[in-house]
Amino acid sequence: MNDSDILLQPDTFRMHVGTAPDEAFAADGTIHPHWRYLLDGLTALGKTTLQERQEKAQRILRDDGATYQRYNTPDTDATWQLNPVPLLINSEQWSETETALIERAELFNFILDDIYGNRDLIHQGIIPPELLFSHPGFLRPCDQVKLRGMHQLIIHSCDLVRDHDGKMTVLSDRTQAPSGAGYALENRIVMSRVFPSLFRDSHVHRISLFFTRLRQKLLELNPNDGPARIVVLTPGAYNETYFEHAFIANHLGLNLVQGNDLVVKQGYVWLKSLEGLKRVDVILRRVDDHYCDPVELNGSSHLGTPGLLDVARQGRVAIVNPLGANVLENPAWMRYLPAIARHFLGRELRMGSVRTWWGGNADDLAYMCDNLETLFIKPTYRRPGLYEVYGAELDATRLQAWKNRILKNPAGFVAQQYLACTHTPTWLEGRIQPRATVLRTFAIASENAYAVMAGGLTRVNLDANDPVVSNQRGAVSKDTWILASEPEKTAARATRTQQAPIEHRHEIPSRVLENLFWLGRYTERAESGLRLLRALFLQLNRSETLPDPLYRTLMSALTHVTCTWPGFTDHSIQGRQQAEQEIVSLLNDQQRIGSIAFNLHAMTDAAEQAREQFSSDAIRVINAVHDELGNLNRNLLPGTFSAADTALGPLISSLLALSGWMHDNMIRGYDWYFIQTGRCIERSLQLISVLRSLLVKVPDTSFEDVLLEPALQWAESHALYRRMAQEGLRTDCCLELLLLNGDNPRSLMYQFTQLSLYFAQFPASANRTREKKLLLEASTCLQLVDIAALAATDDGNLAERAELDALLKKLHLLITAIAEEIARQYFDHSASPQMLVNQSEWQELL
Repeated sequence: MNDSDILLQPDTFRMHVGTAPDEAFAADGTIHPHWRYLLDGLTALGKTTLQERQEKAQRILRDDGATYQRYNTPDTDATWQLNPVPLLINSEQWSETETALIERAELFNFILDDIYGNRDLIHQGIIPPELLFSHPGFLRPCDQVKLRGMHQLIIHSCDLVRDHDGKMTVLSDRTQAPSGAGYALENRIVMSRVFPSLFRDSHVHRISLFFTRLRQKLLELNPNDGPARIVVLTPGAYNETYFEHAFIANHLGLNLVQGNDLVVKQGYVWLKSLEGLKRVDVILRRVDDHYCDPVELNGSSHLGTPGLLDVARQGRVAIVNPLGANVLENPAWMRYLPAIARHFLGRELRMGSVRTWWGGNADDLAYMCDNLETLFIKPTYRRPGLYEVYGAELDATRLQAWKNRILKNPAGFVAQQYLACTHTPTWLEGRIQPRATVLRTFAIASENAYAVMAGGLTRVNLDANDPVVSNQRGAVSKDTWILASEPEKTAARATRTQQAPIEHRHEIPSRVLENLFWLGRYTERAESGLRLLRALFLQLNRSETLPDPLYRTLMSALTHVTCTWPGFTDHSIQGRQQAEQEIVSLLNDQQRIGSIAFNLHAMTDAAEQAREQFSSDAIRVINAVHDELGNLNRNLLPGTFSAADTALGPLISSLLALSGWMHDNMIRGYDWYFIQTGRCIERSLQLISVLRSLLVKVPDTSFEDVLLEPALQWAESHALYRRMAQEGLRTDCCLELLLLNGDNPRSLMYQFTQLSLYFAQFPASANRTREKKLLLEASTCLQLVDIAALAATDDGNLAERAELDALLKKLHLLITAIAEEIARQYFDHSASPQMLVNQSEWQELL
């Protein structure tokens, strides 16, 4: 049996036919015609090649920084998972599905308009009032808040499976801030790179037009005069789908903001940038309804913008989807959709929903309690820790517990008929196997109707025994290929509404700039510690044994520079074994403030908070830094320090690659200037610490070269010094090179010169000049020094350079003051307004 023979075993699929609908195989086990080319092509590739293609896809996803965080298993690999076998749907099938999805989106738009408007559905008895008013997603403060145009629901999403008759059926609707479209686009980009021939020859419909329409719709929603300023509102880097938020913002060319990046003033929403407030007209939100406004919706929220809802109420900002849309995600709506459709559309829906019973209806409640063991149980309002369960998987005790929970709050739960999820061919364990999948589709309000993405996000459960397909429960994704009957023509991409482009270069939120500033600082801290370790290893591995005072000075320098107290200042550390344990901790202990691992993780966290500023190449370099740190953790252990200086090299090289990317690829905007400012400030402080720890107190002047060499090696200036000074190592020459040589990019004077250039690019303001004055004082102080006096030592048993120490102390204070002034002037730390009384506490009092 050759490699390709075991790739696809049709008998495996025939076993599943009848237990659940299958996308690729008919009831008699034959392959559907539109699947034949793909499966034949994958079989021709063979097991080994297909495995290599999957590994390549995962490398691309990781290099792109595509992540998805599972809250219940936070320690697992967060890289987005993509199965290499796509879901295929032919044009005829998709045409019917697309028509039904457009109709469903229109219906939900009518519902949203009605429940926050006239509420005819309640007045005419089509739905019970409890369905709406008992649901936490119905926000009374949003009553009568309207977007311009005929559509209130801008983005609608559905999860689909096939029923036993093979018809597409809706499992759930997403209307609040539907996620997945960005992941679908990322999947498509990866698949087109991994399987270029299969993708091209299959004539797959493009999905990029969906995002063109999304951007166009956002422009059309502008409620104010002038060009529209659009932002994407995210809860932050710790959200499960943060990658998608940044990805969509970058793809659409929009600013990614958090709630505290915005402020409400004079009846409008404004973006806080270095050059002042910039009016925001449209917000594509990825923050849940309740958290968007801490004044009117949730007083404990720190994710929203105080007063945001009032601006929307006045029609001065458009929020997509509108606040309050979460109420439509209540699965109990499916119980009443047939009647609602007859009311608004005058006919039944083309696509049905899974049969649903709602606990708020007495007859439904009785049926639920009597048949719980055969039904899916879902909460009507999604919240952390409360998920859907399948009654057939529960024992008698747990079934009774769920029944008691439902009876305690009947309106809070629904039960749905169990529909076995559609099976699709899935690459797993070296062969193609059938696995349960769910397709999520997306519709966007466009012109006078909705337009549906020609594809979607398919999720597949690799566990054959798990009936629930959910990313949070370990499901992975697939690309979705809608196959054209003939090669697709290039669609016109010109926008209908022309507006002058808005220059976003100077509109970076101050929060992002602060993270970039600290990205520069943490990068320098990590590189400084690694360089010093490497330089000291070279000295410690000399053939001659160093005197103990000199050894102590060298080792204590590590502690002083990294601030990992007490470290080597604690004289209880004796012997090589204890010293190696301390160095391993200094390198690998992520919880130890000042360690290399701590600084590198802080650097990557800062980069994550400003992800939208980085290209995939930059993310790839940051990933390389993370990989090299992992290699160091595994390879540099106590007892393996014979070539430790060599082991540190790859990590230093990765940091240099990141610096090179910043220097050669970033546009010279505020983002670049603040990164470089942070680096110059930290490099100055690190240089001062190195000089103070190595050259101020000299335990043995006859071995002073042992202290000068690591200082020069740390500053990447040893070779330069040898070319400039022929008479050997001298303290005054070293100080001249490291303090005053303006041509040396590692010298203190060079840092001051660069800072002066960067400060000149900062926004001009009468209140923003103190950092320049502090820099001028530090620069002047340095220029007036007498190098000979700095190099001179006091008489005594322990030689000390008091004048050098005084100078370095003063410069350290001035540079620290510059950093504090930058933070005070440019980074906003003001607290946002909140509700006077917490809502939950107020309800308890009532």
